[in-house]
Amino acid sequence: MTGSNRTAIRLIYDGECPFCRRYVAFVRLNENYAVELVDARAHPGLYQELLSLGFDLDEGMVMETNDERYHGDECLQRLAMLTSRSGLLNRLNAWVFRSPQRSRVIYPWMVRGRNLVLRLLGTRLLGEERDSPGG
Repeated sequence: MTGSNRTAIRLIYDGECPFCRRYVAFVRLNENYAVELVDARAHPGLYQELLSLGFDLDEGMVMETNDERYHGDECLQRLAMLTSRSGLLNRLNAWVFRSPQRSRVIYPWMVRGRNLVLRLLGTRLLGEERDSPGG
């Protein structure tokens, strides 16, 4: 728990992804959690650090809490379990992603859609940024 008796959660995502940006803006965790949002593009080296630990941000967000990390569908499922029930979108999010089975089935399609949209927008994936001469 933090000094305010709230559990600290660090959510690392791709700030250039319109879906990731909207998700982290709309999801409301209940008041027991203090959330730090981290745009991986604003922190050079973070992508590589997480990749070396087996977490590819091009394949999903990462949630860090209590010395544990959750990635992709597990991250979304954990967030859904912590989501406040205020508002229709939060209730829908909680219902859809609280189920590990639904999360495992739906999430890969979300990632494919995300990667396709980034390519259509002309935005490089994080891994492509790292591999580019200037990145």
